[in-house]
Amino acid sequence: MEINNDVNNLLAQMRALTAQAQGIPAAPAKTEEKGSFSSLLTTSLNQVNGLQKDAGQKAESFERGDPNVAIGEVMLAMQKANLSFQAVTQVRNRLISAYQDVMNMPI
Repeated sequence: MEINNDVNNLLAQMRALTAQAQGIPAAPAKTEEKGSFSSLLTTSLNQVNGLQKDAGQKAESFERGDPNVAIGEVMLAMQKANLSFQAVTQVRNRLISAYQDVMNMPI
């Protein structure tokens, strides 16, 4: 899944930066450079947003009684959206923590 790859790439970059800040030689990264950090973050957020919109649309269709939308599809879409949102929240929390660690480093 694309989101997992993006999150793994982001976490690998964060680990490398943390190791570099601590003076520990970092292991070579196995990530593929596809763009800047901001474009990676924007793409990930757009994917999460798309999953949430899709889940909302399926839920609305099911509530209206659309025979083409089963409850299983709705629940699966809602779980995908929920998991992706939780993953993005965890990445955000780690980014904030890493930023605070860097800002608290003595010069």
